[in-house]
Amino acid sequence: MKAARIVKLNEPLQVQELQTPTAIGSQVLIKIQSSGVCHSDVHVWEGYYEGIQGQQLKTTDRGVKYPLTPGHEIAGVVEGLGDQAEGFTKNDKVLVYPWIGEGLCPACRIGEENLCDKPRSLGIYTDGGYAQYVLVPSYRYLVKMEDDMDTDTSAPLSCAGLTAYGAVKNANLKPNENVVIVGTGGLGLMAIQLAKAITGAKVIAMDLDDKKLEVAKKNGADIIINSKKEDPVKAIMELTDKLGADAVIDFVNASKTVETDMQLLRRRAKVVLVGLFGGELKLSLVTMPTRAYKIIGSYTGTINDLAELVSLAGRGAIKPVVSNRFKLEQATEALTMLKDGKIIGRGVINP
Repeated sequence: MKAARIVKLNEPLQVQELQTPTAIGSQVLIKIQSSGVCHSDVHVWEGYYEGIQGQQLKTTDRGVKYPLTPGHEIAGVVEGLGDQAEGFTKNDKVLVYPWIGEGLCPACRIGEENLCDKPRSLGIYTDGGYAQYVLVPSYRYLVKMEDDMDTDTSAPLSCAGLTAYGAVKNANLKPNENVVIVGTGGLGLMAIQLAKAITGAKVIAMDLDDKKLEVAKKNGADIIINSKKEDPVKAIMELTDKLGADAVIDFVNASKTVETDMQLLRRRAKVVLVGLFGGELKLSLVTMPTRAYKIIGSYTGTINDLAELVSLAGRGAIKPVVSNRFKLEQATEALTMLKDGKIIGRGVINP
């Protein structure tokens, strides 16, 4: 099989010919039709995340090993099954849950493998979806899709959709509350759709790019704010009778965006931090108890969440925006375009 692999950090991915795996035991071999291109893939390609005071948090320090086939948003069909794999047959259309844990830590024991102490996530700690096939360690990590569901628009559900869904759930929004969604890329657009579909909240989308904001408007945002052209704090206060927003979901999560987030809040408000841009934040500690703020870190979601998402997508309640499609040989181009902010919505590789 062919796979686009990170051999050296920040250098073009190499398309290599590898042995096609064979499924044994409870394993399932998936023939990949669509693999989403995520900002996490960019971090894995670059080899670091941004820490405090400009310090780089190396991916190798987190257990990532190279060479690596990246890609964790995987949709395709069942190609082969081990003799202990149940509930699936060859050619079933499936979405892969990539946030695999080691199974024994407290998070894994309650079904939150996405928060495992020793994660084994596909495309990060083990080979992933920038390939023609991927070996999934157990049938438990597959969610069936309806035959008429498109794999290109479904693949991003397993990260962009799942991450947005987890963030919206953590915001615990009520009807008619105000939520500010910072960053209107693939994840932000999914969060807008989900917030409109399941919460009844008023959605205010914030970004620096007018084109992205127009797409956000088309995807359900009630109000759009270009924080490069107007004062976002003043704008939010005017929209909320000077009370502030009930929640902010930040899909950038950089020092500057979170500093602004903290100025947008009403009392009892929540800030949900999702993005991995990184940096540091100075807090006015006395305002944390007196205004009862909650700062919440949110990382993807459970396999049950993914099953719920697939159901929502199957009913047409949500639909990821796929704006760019690439061949396997264009994997480096896909990552570069995403890094440079040239992909609106989601890019997908079709191996």
